[in-house]
Amino acid sequence: MDYFLQAWGGGCYLLNKALLARAEGGSNRRQLRIWGWGIYLAGLPAWVIILVMKRDWMAATIEAGGAPAMLLGLIITIQGLQQTPGSLEKLCKWFAYGLLAAGVLYSLYDYRGLTALSQLLEIGVMAGFLIGTWLLATKKASGWLWFMLMNTSMGVLMWTQYKPVLAGQQFLSLCFVVHGYWRSKKKDGSNGWGGL
Repeated sequence: MDYFLQAWGGGCYLLNKALLARAEGGSNRRQLRIWGWGIYLAGLPAWVIILVMKRDWMAATIEAGGAPAMLLGLIITIQGLQQTPGSLEKLCKWFAYGLLAAGVLYSLYDYRGLTALSQLLEIGVMAGFLIGTWLLATKKASGWLWFMLMNTSMGVLMWTQYKPVLAGQQFLSLCFVVHGYWRSKKKDGSNGWGGL
């Protein structure tokens, strides 16, 4: 069961990164983004199950809390919108922040404070995921940089928890993230930090 969940969650996330990286500056951008956001959502349940089983409360809640942002990215892409609908954006933010707060508080309760290396790695995952997803959903290249932090933190976390498939997937994803960042940077001619 463990390897099945790793293959399901890891495979979907890796494919998500590959599709979104390919969409930066390439042809068929809209279709690739639609598939990328959709496949990510398909892999989300496996990741949440794995993280809950390992008591990675912060990472589990940030993954679940990021679902609305991913859904928002999918909606924006499907409808061809150039900006995020304001009320939907606020709802997604409050949902994500609420789950994030619950995850942090429960982790501090469960571990009796900030006492484990896994918690520090989860903080890197949270920051990279939440900020990166939001920036990419609103079409800002700097989201890729935050994804680098997320993938590195999650890869180390999975390695320390004996999840070799997911650790490997995270480091492969990092290659796609770097590729997506450089394509995005080349496309818009910016330094990639726009939107921060």
